[in-house]
Amino acid sequence: MTTIYLIRHAEAEGNLYRIAQGQDDSILTDRGWRQVKALERRFAAIRINAVYSSDLYRTCATASALYIPKNLPLHRCRALREICVGAWEQKTWGEIARRWPEQMDYFSHQMHRWHMEGAETPAAVLERVLQAVRKIGAENDGKTVAVFSHGYAIRLLLARLQGCTLEETGATPHGDNTAVSLLQMEGERLRVLFRDDNSHLQTPEFLAQETARKRPNALEPGLYFEPLRLPEQGELFARLAASARADAGVPAPFDRARALADAADRPTLVGYLRGEPVGLVQFGRADGRPGRITLACIRQDCRSRGFGVQLIGQAAYHWRPLGAGRLWVALPASCGAERFFQDYGFLPAGQDKRGRTLLEKDIRFDPAFKA
Repeated sequence: MTTIYLIRHAEAEGNLYRIAQGQDDSILTDRGWRQVKALERRFAAIRINAVYSSDLYRTCATASALYIPKNLPLHRCRALREICVGAWEQKTWGEIARRWPEQMDYFSHQMHRWHMEGAETPAAVLERVLQAVRKIGAENDGKTVAVFSHGYAIRLLLARLQGCTLEETGATPHGDNTAVSLLQMEGERLRVLFRDDNSHLQTPEFLAQETARKRPNALEPGLYFEPLRLPEQGELFARLAASARADAGVPAPFDRARALADAADRPTLVGYLRGEPVGLVQFGRADGRPGRITLACIRQDCRSRGFGVQLIGQAAYHWRPLGAGRLWVALPASCGAERFFQDYGFLPAGQDKRGRTLLEKDIRFDPAFKA
């Protein structure tokens, strides 16, 4: 008999920024790394003989909770990957909900109907993950192993093992990041002892580090983004930019002409919620120090809903392909936005020549977790 702990990866960028990850690589968030430490505490006294993981970065990084402290090799297994979502990969869930509303509903609730250009079918994902887990179980008879995979793939597998058809799987639960399920395999029989347990995230050690900031709701698509259109969106830009400066406590009067000139010269995205423009994010010119966010704001009536962090996500996805290893912002002293950025992993990095507070966020991949 083989005992199999089946574990979902920790919170990654796509989860936080509401971007479809699929088989795209993304790093863990700061909260994700706290979840990794919580997993390490949970399994400290549990004997594990082998650790397997999908070969994607976010699962390999999460698996470090077990294979590093237990001094075990990591077995990377491509068949444990998340579903490939084809044309959806790296698109925001807000854009997906706008362009493919019916298919998005199918994706979660009627999986047998879902299809997308360039994507796998849920049935194919179920087959490859089931075969991979059976193979791991057979190769480790009499042992206890940990297997790290992904939310959609795990949901498909657990539903099948609990007797659900693909048509019924949409009514089954979806485990949180780092949720733990326990399987037993005896001969050809795989059974579920428990599923989707996240008790390690309810401990005082973990909860003491949680901030009051709202996280994006996994069921809420979020924003979609389009480039700012000038001159027709000049008034919208000026209104939101002026509001952001006022909220940040910038003492100097708002220079509308200069702000519009900057917007014409710098990549600027407008965030939309159900067709309504509600936010802006702007990036410094690439010929200077890379990684700068020069403007980030959400319309006042749409704040405290987890939308602001999606602006950071757009900055990460803009700057990383251009070679930036860090995001950074320069804020006036006592700026109201400082706590927001620090809550999402920005750390103090001194002051610039104008006396503004510099905050930086590391967005690099660790080579140790790259396949």
